[in-house]
Amino acid sequence: MGRMSTRVAGAASADTLADQRRMTAAENYFAWQARWARPYLGRRVLEAGCGIGNFSAAIGGGGALLAVDHDRRCLAEWRWRHGGRAQWEAAAADLSDDFFEELRAWGADTCVCLNVLEHVADDRRALARLAAVIVPGGRIILLVPAFPALFGPIDRALGHHRRYTRAGLAAMAREAALRIRLARYMNLAGFFGWWINARLLRRRAQSPAQIAVFNRLAPVLAKLETAAPPPFGLSLFAVLEKDAA
Repeated sequence: MGRMSTRVAGAASADTLADQRRMTAAENYFAWQARWARPYLGRRVLEAGCGIGNFSAAIGGGGALLAVDHDRRCLAEWRWRHGGRAQWEAAAADLSDDFFEELRAWGADTCVCLNVLEHVADDRRALARLAAVIVPGGRIILLVPAFPALFGPIDRALGHHRRYTRAGLAAMAREAALRIRLARYMNLAGFFGWWINARLLRRRAQSPAQIAVFNRLAPVLAKLETAAPPPFGLSLFAVLEKDAA
């Protein structure tokens, strides 16, 4: 993509990096997210906060992808996993920095930002930056952790500042001059699993065994929630749109 002067912030925490590596075993979960996201993807996709590329692996498709993250260790793993893909590239950029807006020169029609906003102290400004880098008429696909009542030791270990509600995210979208195309909760079963981890077990990390069980259940859960969207869930999935002109 040529030269870019976007500055880079500090490295991801050891907990965050370890969690991403554990989650490589959750292919069915990322496929579930990708099925929801794919109808809204354009031909030039910017993945903000790509990490080590767990969701990138599920996107597929033949369009261009620019994966960005503030952590060079994550980017090194991303390049190792995906560096050979045509039209796919990675760059260092920090969503918490105004220099992130330099990415508008790439001309993204879609920005994918999954499980990232909760890590940014000023999430409202971060959402405005995402809106600034997509073309008019572009879309932002978000996945964020849902329900503040679930906030617990795992959230703190992963560097989360908050969890979200649909109403709160809608208010943020309005401030950023974005329209909500879709906003729905997902992963009802995970809601209860996270509550048990946070409130009863007081765990600081998801166990590999829990991830393996959930990965086996994910295809069934995806079908059930497609047929009957749950009234609450572990995560909030949203598609936001920017005015065409």
